[in-house]
Amino acid sequence: MTPPVLCYHRVGGPPELGVTRVSPATFRRQMHALARAGWKTLSLAEFAASVENPTLPHPHAFLLSFDDGYAELAEFAYPVIQEVGFTATTFLITDYIGRTNGWDIQYTREPLRHLDWGAIEAWRAKGFDFASHTATHARLTWLDDARVADELGRSRQALFDRLGAAAGAAVAYPFGAADGRVTRAAQAAGYLLGFDGVAGVEGDLLRLSRIPVYVWDVADIPCGLRDDEWGVAGRIIAYLANRCAVGTSIMKGVWGLLRRDTAP
Repeated sequence: MTPPVLCYHRVGGPPELGVTRVSPATFRRQMHALARAGWKTLSLAEFAASVENPTLPHPHAFLLSFDDGYAELAEFAYPVIQEVGFTATTFLITDYIGRTNGWDIQYTREPLRHLDWGAIEAWRAKGFDFASHTATHARLTWLDDARVADELGRSRQALFDRLGAAAGAAVAYPFGAADGRVTRAAQAAGYLLGFDGVAGVEGDLLRLSRIPVYVWDVADIPCGLRDDEWGVAGRIIAYLANRCAVGTSIMKGVWGLLRRDTAP
């Protein structure tokens, strides 16, 4: 049995019109509650080893992950994780490291900053892992083969050059969007693990399931780690919300066309 994987996006920072921001108070309460309940986080290497072993390394082991790599994680999330003795893996959009989130629709009053290399290296030295969320956060299933290879390969190379081979071992597909063509490209690029959406594909190391934690998931134990009816319901809602993320991709495409048509 593969250990469960939680996926947060934003913790703290300015309010947004979307659903990915979790308040610092909620995040702190959840991390402390998980620690008290005996949960244990896995490093990316420990998770990879456990995937190949049918026996869980710990009855309450899980991978704690973050997508996008927003700078506010270093203020509101990482210190809490360290405080309770956990670790985490952050999937970085490598072309935007140290920059604002121009890749996204602006759901906040001002653009949001991403972690810079200095912060990434400092937290990596404290035992945190970093991996790929592609180069620009494009929806890979909508790209041609050359673009898919570029998104995956360029991101992996940037991480490899700066952080070493371990950082190039895993990729989280933007929007949880992947198919056989994308996973074959990920394997060709050198990734050993690929993280999909809520459903995933059982037994496929390049289509591993992750459960996102959205703004409404405020219980002490997030839905992705529960096996009761609330956990089942939470997974279904998270799956539907993840599917609705296609709207962001459509809006980005329309906005890109408008900007191109109005450019001088």
